Order: sequence, then structure tokens, then C-alpha cells
Amino acid sequence: MLEQLNKLPRLPTLAAFRNLSPLARREMQHGLLFISIWIFGFFAFTFLPMVATLFFSFLNLKITDGILSTPDFAGIENYMRLVKDPLVWSTGATPGSFWVTVRFGLLALPIGIIVPLILALLMNSPHLKGQMLFRTLFYMPYIVPFVAAIYLWGGMLNPESGWINRTLMYFGMAKENVPLWANDVSWVYPAYVLMGIWGVGNAMLIMLAGLQGVPTELYDAAKTDGANGWQTFWNVSFPMISPVIFYNVVLSIVGLFQYFQVPLVVNQGTGRPGGHTFFYNLYLYKTFFTYQDMSYGSTLAWFLFLMVLLVTVLLFSTAKYWVHYSGEAR
Repeated sequence: MLEQLNKLPRLPTLAAFRNLSPLARREMQHGLLFISIWIFGFFAFTFLPMVATLFFSFLNLKITDGILSTPDFAGIENYMRLVKDPLVWSTGATPGSFWVTVRFGLLALPIGIIVPLILALLMNSPHLKGQMLFRTLFYMPYIVPFVAAIYLWGGMLNPESGWINRTLMYFGMAKENVPLWANDVSWVYPAYVLMGIWGVGNAMLIMLAGLQGVPTELYDAAKTDGANGWQTFWNVSFPMISPVIFYNVVLSIVGLFQYFQVPLVVNQGTGRPGGHTFFYNLYLYKTFFTYQDMSYGSTLAWFLFLMVLLVTVLLFSTAKYWVHYSGEAR
């Protein structure tokens, strides 16, 4: 471990800066000048708010108490409340927000990775005509404002007037058998996943860029060895694009823990039906801005941060077993 840490690049010290040539010193000054706005923004809008919320989580602070009030020190009281909070952990008929998020993630994550990969494989096929047209069509939904897209899908999935149910009834499905989509416990998650699939164009392009970076001589070698399509994908394509897949998996998991806008717009943040759309991030939002409980909201935020950090660390610890980096020494 110490050897690996010693190999990491070190920040230049003041003495090293003085030893630089005038040209290198000027380049460094210009670089620091250009990123100074980002550094200011990071500290002002990310780092300092994170430190403030950590401090708030050990207080008993509510906006309704007034700006001049002195909050009481609560110690770990907010964290003990989090451990026992049924709105986070309940596993009964009305699931807690944490388990709602996990259940939805177990369905949405595989689909959110597999569907863009399949589309990228199709877009990369030399036998497909009009590749540029299809790539554009698949990417276009991604640039539609997300809230507008949610309203659009809310209309399409309307049980009474939505064209999806009307199409099902046109082909013979009885009106009482059509899905209720966002109003039915059995169909609400598929409805949300369907909305997500509509915007996979960005992930598809990332996968496609990875596929187009695979050396063609590897495919030629696999063809010479008599490999079929599946064997070529599993032994050539997948290992070579595994860093891209890993990147999409990490971003998808972070996005799932922050899942918020769809249940807020489609189900008005009420948790209908049966509390199955009361996601963790929605509970965090309501605690902050509806209940105005800054201390407990900060506690929920830090728990979310720690969970995302834990899952990300676990992912990176498994990467050495299935992610292949070209030219990496093992």
C-alpha cells in the first residue's frame, strides 16, 4: 500500500514552483487562473455546504424556529432517529424510502445497462443501413428537457386517455385489463423504467464509442479462430469495452440513489400507489423543504452520501476482476 501511495503524483510545493522555468511557471499561473472560477464554485457551492450539513446533523435546527434562534446540540440523536425511522426502513405493506429505492434499482439498473449496450451493438453493425439517422433518432430524446419528457410520458401512460392503453384496447385487450401504469403497484416501476429507457441515447453513444475503439485485428483473429457472434462479443468486445460499462454502472447507481424527478412529477411526490414511489431522495427533499427540518434533512443527506460512497468503493474493489484496461500491468 505504501509503495502504491508513493507512486501517486504529488502536488508541486512552493520550492518546486520556484525552481520551474519562467515558461513553465507562467503556464502554471495561467492554468490556475483558468480553474480559479471552478475552485471558487466548488468551495462555495459544494464543499462548504457539505461541511455545513455535517455540522447541522449534530444540532436540532429548524427554519421555523427563526433565524436568530440558537439551535440545541443534539449529538447523535438525529442519527439514532434515522436508524429507527419507519419512513426509511419499513419493509411491511408500505415500504420505507430506502427499500423503495433499492427495489427500483434492482429492476432499473440491469435494464439501463443492457439496453444501451444492445443498441450500441446494433448501431455498430456494418450491415445496418442509415446508421447516422438511427443514432440521431436514439439520441434526440436525451436532449428533451427532462421534466417536459416526464409530462409527455405521463400523458402517454394515462390509463384512460393515453395512446399506449388505447393501442392495447385497439388490438383486443379488455378495458378492465389494461395496465394502470403509475397508479398500480404492479406497473409503476415498469412505467418508470419505460420512461428511463426512452432517454438512453447518451449511454448508447458512450457504449458505441467504446465499441468503435476496439482494434479490428482482434475481430479478425476471432473470426480466423472460428468464433461465433456470442463468443466474439464475450471474449473480445466485452473485455475491451468493460471500462465504459463500468463507467456507466457507476453513474447509473449514483443516479438511482438520487432518483427524484419522476415520482415528484408523475405522482406529485405523494408516494402513491401504496408508498411504492416514496423514494429516499424524495423523503430527503420533503424533510428539508416541506417539513423544514434542517438537522434531520442533513442527517439523511449524509447517510445518502455514505451509501453512495460505500457502493462506489465496493464497485471499484471488484473492478480488478472484470474490468480490462489495455496496456495495464498486472
